[in-house]
This record gives sequence, structure tokens and C-alpha cells, in this order.
Amino acid sequence: MQHRRRKRSLLLPVGAVAAAVAATGGVLVWGRGACDADTPRDSSSAAPAVARADCAKRGQVPGSGSTAQQNVMEYWIKQYQRACSPVQVAYKPIGSGAGVAQFMRGATSFGGSDSPVKPEDSKPADGVCPGGRAINLPMVGGAVAIGFNVPGVDDLVLDAPTVAKIFDSQITTWDDPAIRKLNPGAELPSLPIRAVHRSDDSGTTQNFQAYLAGAAPEVWSHPAEKAWQGRGGDSADGSDAVAGTVNSTSGSIGYFELSFAEKLDMKTVRIDTGASEPVAATEESSSAGIAAGEVVGKGKDLTLQFDYRTSAVDTYPIVLVSYEIVCDKGNVAETLPALKSFLTYTASSEGQKPLARLHYVPLPESVAAEVRQVISTLS
Repeated sequence: MQHRRRKRSLLLPVGAVAAAVAATGGVLVWGRGACDADTPRDSSSAAPAVARADCAKRGQVPGSGSTAQQNVMEYWIKQYQRACSPVQVAYKPIGSGAGVAQFMRGATSFGGSDSPVKPEDSKPADGVCPGGRAINLPMVGGAVAIGFNVPGVDDLVLDAPTVAKIFDSQITTWDDPAIRKLNPGAELPSLPIRAVHRSDDSGTTQNFQAYLAGAAPEVWSHPAEKAWQGRGGDSADGSDAVAGTVNSTSGSIGYFELSFAEKLDMKTVRIDTGASEPVAATEESSSAGIAAGEVVGKGKDLTLQFDYRTSAVDTYPIVLVSYEIVCDKGNVAETLPALKSFLTYTASSEGQKPLARLHYVPLPESVAAEVRQVISTLS
């Protein structure tokens, strides 16, 4: 079927499941089924998240990619395997670029990516997806927060041109006139800015650079690639490392998913979009940003596109959707039932409802329903 460009309304359900989720730190973790000692210990954890009838009988489902997904993927794996212990699911958070590359050469059953595979790049290596192609299934949304560590500053407002100049080494001190203008009355120190970006190929980087190129094209002339394009700055491997570097380094600023900022209780930038008030990165404001997204993929591909120049009230503009990259046809027969079972759970109401409590944004139900329908047709 063909998908016309159309806007979605995002429904942000309130999660009933509270979870303490630990990052895997790049280590490949196989979920451990019903006896997992790390299963969230709230009262809702007593009930399986997946109906037994929906479980595959057996199988291993290896995946890798986006570090933006690592917190929610660990939660999903634990919850799924409490109900479907014969199935083993693994996810290695190595970055979107590396994860897609592993999938494209047949090393994994799915790749996690914060940017979609382009149509011209959707044909994997020989022997992978025979008779088919790679498609993008949106699975979870979120905000790309900008965390900062500036002594004496608890609230920081920036606009798109100023963010672009900071990350392109055009603004290099915290008391720069452009920053002072946006923060009247703030005690901004005469301290060098240490802008931290991802060193690995990353969908988070691609989304952040897409925002800079879309919202401040007169300043940010670099392409929106997975590899960092700006000049200067420091770097770290993975969102967790960028967040950790900013958290421990005076004068620093960096971009990463909101869940990492929340986990470290880190201050984040409010964005002056031209609305009546600067917009903070929250689940609600990023939900509004994602709600303005349009499905632009064709056929079974469900790629979304966003408006980075929005000035709507309480709408955070730096958003992303993290995708699972799968074969539409030609999946490995032995692992296909387990792959479909697991992905059906992650796109289900049971998989999506807790996301707000984990500092992510659930998919609009209209989009989630399409994702589930496509999953049912994988072959």
C-alpha cells in the first residue's frame, strides 16, 4: 500500500508501570526470562506483559544499534521474556550507524536506528533479505535534549542559531553577547565552552544536525549525516558517554536523548522557538513535536518527517523517532516467528504504555497500529 504524506495526532498515554532501567554500557545482554532478578519490582510486574498465545515457541533474536533505544530496549527484553522465556532476545547499543551496518550484512535480525534507512540504501548485502528490502518501522519517540554544565547557571535559554554557532565553534565563551541577550539577568561566567558531540556514527547526531540545518540554515551549512560535521569541540562514544562527559565537565554542553538527562538529573536547555515562552525538553513537549510528524515512506516503509521550525506553543522542536530496521521479505525462517512476536509486543499497547515513565514518547496509536500490521506481514 502507498502512504500519502499525512499528519498524525499523538496520544500520550500515562504509563502504569514504573521501572528502574540501567544502561547496558555497550555489553551484549541476553534477556533472562521469568527469573530475571532485575525485573522492575513494582506491583504491575507480577503480570506478564505478553499473552502466552502471542509468544514464539523458541528462537534467538539478536539486534544492535541506537543507544537512544538502550534503556527502553532493556526494559522491553525483560518484560517480554518474563512471558516468553523460551525466546532469547539480545540488543547491543553500539550506535545507529554500526547497528544498521550489522543488519545489512546479515549479522542481526533487526537494527535499531534513530534515522531511517534511505530508499536508495535499502538493499542489503547479497543473501540478506532475499526477494525483499530493508524497511523502517518507527518504534519509540523522544526528545534530543541539550544538557549543560555551567557554574552558577540553573536555567539556560538558547535559540537555533545560537546552538548552531556553539556547536560549530563560532561562539566559544559562555558570556558571549548572543547568549547574554537570550538570558538577561543570568550570571554567565567568562568560561570557555566545551561542546561535546558523538564520535561514533549516530542517528541522534543525524537528527540533531537535521534540526540545526532546518531551523538555522543561515548558520549551519553542514549536511545532516550520522557522522558529526561541525567544527571543533570534544567527542565521546555513545549518548551515555556524551551525557557523562557533560555531567562531569565544567563549561560543557552536549546533546543526547532526554532519558539520559533524566537519569543523571542534569539541567537541559530551553529552546526559544519564537513561541510565547521558551520550550523545555519534556515528554509532553516532545510529544507535541512528534505529533506534527508526517509519514513519508512508501509501501511497508513507515519513515516519518518532522517540522524543525515550528513555533507552536509548548512544542519542543528537537525530536526523533527511533526505528527498527527489518527485512520486509526474506527473513531467516528459523528466527522469523520470534522476531515478529517480540516486535509485535514492543508496538503493542502493553509495550508502549510504560514509555512515558521511562522518559520516552509512545507512538501515536494510529502509527503503532500500522507498525503492527506491517509486522504481521513480514516473511
